[in-house]
Amino acid sequence: MGSRRSFLQSCSCPLSLFVVVVALAAPSADGSRAARVPCYFIFGDSLYDSGNNNNLNTSVKVNYSPYGIDFPAGPTGRFSNGRTAADIIGETLGFKDFIPPFASNPDDRQILVGVNYASGSAGILVQSGKQGRMYELGARKVALAGISNIGCTPSLIATVGTNGAPCVTSVNQLVAPFNIGLKSLISQLKSAHPDAKFGYLDTIRAGILASQVFAEFKVRTTPCCQVSTVTGLCLPNTVPCSQRQSYLFWDAFHPTELANRLGAPILLPVIQRIL
Repeated sequence: MGSRRSFLQSCSCPLSLFVVVVALAAPSADGSRAARVPCYFIFGDSLYDSGNNNNLNTSVKVNYSPYGIDFPAGPTGRFSNGRTAADIIGETLGFKDFIPPFASNPDDRQILVGVNYASGSAGILVQSGKQGRMYELGARKVALAGISNIGCTPSLIATVGTNGAPCVTSVNQLVAPFNIGLKSLISQLKSAHPDAKFGYLDTIRAGILASQVFAEFKVRTTPCCQVSTVTGLCLPNTVPCSQRQSYLFWDAFHPTELANRLGAPILLPVIQRIL
């Protein structure tokens, strides 16, 4: 067990904590279509990063081709071929523009709408894991995502092996206690702050259902792009697979845009219940 924990802690990309901070929007005076929430703040790791690592001294950044091959602005620092789940949720909530990354120095107008603080390879520290601090700063509607079945990523399957199982069972078993603890934390937050709303985003269920509803995911354990054996990220300026709609994973850790498009709507009911 100790060696598996050490391996899990050394993985730089797949662990995720996703926090959405939202609040109810008042109806517009002219009756025009407006965002369903006035602001949207994103915290997390590479699954939701939209460019915060681009200028950092780190190997965990993807502001190069073939990343963003299906994104309107090209390689922006998103760890996918296109939109992330956070982008898609924002679109569904009614935001016309993508929430800017913190590293882009958003102006005052943009900050009032939202900021994306997600950063590839981010972890959870005592300082960053205290949701009570967010409450003190005014957050009243918060959704937190559990860790997905990272034992099903191409990286871990190739590195550890599955012994004939679909995924690395030993790693997925390490995920369960964290998610149980996160659910307990959310219950505590609800009790401590009855004037706020907290929701749990079940990313494991979202991933399973997304895979089930789209049978064209014929390739589920191999990345679409050619990846580095060191980082698991796409090799710069290489040509990715052409049938991206058939691939669940873009690189050795991160889903394709289509996988995000299928998974994000499954999470939306939880977000809608806290609006």
